[in-house]
Amino acid sequence: MEAKKLYRIPADGMLAGVCAGLGEYLTLDATIVRLIFVLLFLTGSAGFWIYLIMMIVVPVKPLNA
Repeated sequence: MEAKKLYRIPADGMLAGVCAGLGEYLTLDATIVRLIFVLLFLTGSAGFWIYLIMMIVVPVKPLNA
């Protein structure tokens, strides 16, 4: 069994593909992940910072993967 890897998917994303990658990794719709990030951002939580750090740290999905 191949291990799952977390990637950003800029082609499917609105900004940097973080939510699209998380949605694929967690087998959720990317819209649900986006709503969670917006909710975290609006409640004054660390949603913005988590997204920003993931945008920098998580690699872009290779074309052959």
